[in-house]
Amino acid sequence: MELSGNIVKSLQNKSILVTGSTGFLAKIFVEKILRVQPNLKKIFLLIRATDTNSAKQRLHDEVIGKNLFKVLREIYGEDFESFISYKVTPLPGDVIHENMGVQNSEMLEEMWNEVNIIVNVAANTRFDERYDVALDVNTFGSMNVMNFAKKCVKLEMLLHVSTAYVCGDTSGIILEKPFRMVETPNGSLGLDVLQEQSIVKDTLNKLRDSNTTKEEQRSTMKELGMKRAKLYGWPNTYVFTKAMAEMMMGHCRGNLPLVIIRPTVVTSTYREPFPGWIEGTRHIDSLAVAYGTGKVTCFVGSPTSVLDVIPGDMVVNAMIVAMVAHASQSSVEYIYHVGSSSKNPCAPLKFADYGYQYFCKNPVIGKDVKPLMVKKPTVLTSMASFRRYMSAHYILPLKVFNVVNVLCCCNYYHQSYSLMKKKISFVMYMVKLFAPYIYFDGIFDDQNSERLRTAMSTVDAETFYFDPKCIDWEEYAINVHLPGVVKYYLKL
Repeated sequence: MELSGNIVKSLQNKSILVTGSTGFLAKIFVEKILRVQPNLKKIFLLIRATDTNSAKQRLHDEVIGKNLFKVLREIYGEDFESFISYKVTPLPGDVIHENMGVQNSEMLEEMWNEVNIIVNVAANTRFDERYDVALDVNTFGSMNVMNFAKKCVKLEMLLHVSTAYVCGDTSGIILEKPFRMVETPNGSLGLDVLQEQSIVKDTLNKLRDSNTTKEEQRSTMKELGMKRAKLYGWPNTYVFTKAMAEMMMGHCRGNLPLVIIRPTVVTSTYREPFPGWIEGTRHIDSLAVAYGTGKVTCFVGSPTSVLDVIPGDMVVNAMIVAMVAHASQSSVEYIYHVGSSSKNPCAPLKFADYGYQYFCKNPVIGKDVKPLMVKKPTVLTSMASFRRYMSAHYILPLKVFNVVNVLCCCNYYHQSYSLMKKKISFVMYMVKLFAPYIYFDGIFDDQNSERLRTAMSTVDAETFYFDPKCIDWEEYAINVHLPGVVKYYLKL
């Protein structure tokens, strides 16, 4: 690890290829690089699109057109569009294909001859995505990026963004160590990535031969992914396919410089380009939004567990520092946990209290233009207590309501029953999906990340901050994160 020079200066005249460029982290990464080092040579952005014009349109609509880039727009004023056109090249393609789906032979040659750094952020992050889709994007898509990287003659670094939860159902101190082929969280034998691919193909062929509907195929493939994941000790398809990507990349990288960044639960920006920017809901935010909009009245979480969250700009800063520190080190594979549980842990029950405080003072306005006032949430400390609570407060009343519905044959009762049923299904689904993280008992060791932090100069540490010890969770949750979720997700 070498950080003897200035990190910003190290990025000068570099050509960087970014995949997954319309995603949350990738956009923060692109904005940061362009803002701190306008003298980089080029950023190539791989965008899922059918042609160059479509890629350009998505670049403007889904990347630089976002509020995230308002600081850059203010810096460059009328020259912003020309600056972007000069520095950023949108590429139509998709990581699921060879050469990442880039068809333009001249562009391929330019990248193979010029790209210095590849940042792979492309991923399907749905926990219960179809197994075939998740495997194509997360596992074999990452391998396509690696194979492309091997053709780049000036390549200094392939940086792959994974997730800390590739550890699966694990507890205790979780080390920053590579995943090896066939390694599984529960010790089960027989995991073979290529065999998983064959299982997917065989299942799809059987479904097609049986003339099943698209919905039946979707449901079957979602269930298959969850089943295969849990067989080996992973809680869902997302982390399972990301773990297999790490295995394959580590096994096949040869002398390729490889750094794997494993963030925990990524939340809104802490400081830059401004506090609170977020896009979509990031896991725990789905529960916060459901609470603030009156869809749930309870929070789940163990008093002994740790909620490991980290702001998106800190993840990006860690990516950039690691990228510079390990450039051209062909013999290494480094793993970095980027989270807070080791240095600045926060309990789930505290976040429940922060949610209550925030939405009490800032209630969401409902469709009837009336504030949705929240009550102090019931905190359920185990899945057993959650099931008892749902049975007593929702499922049993629903059954009674259904009897009334059937006896009265009234449209009002029928609509109310349907709404209650949807609400209960939503809550049960959300908690089931997020339970492995809400009740997670692991602490992510971050000694490698700490070495990066201590290796930086004072100036670099201010520019590329990612020390979770500086976060006041109450201040961040109530005055930064939750307002950001309301503004950018609920758009209120």
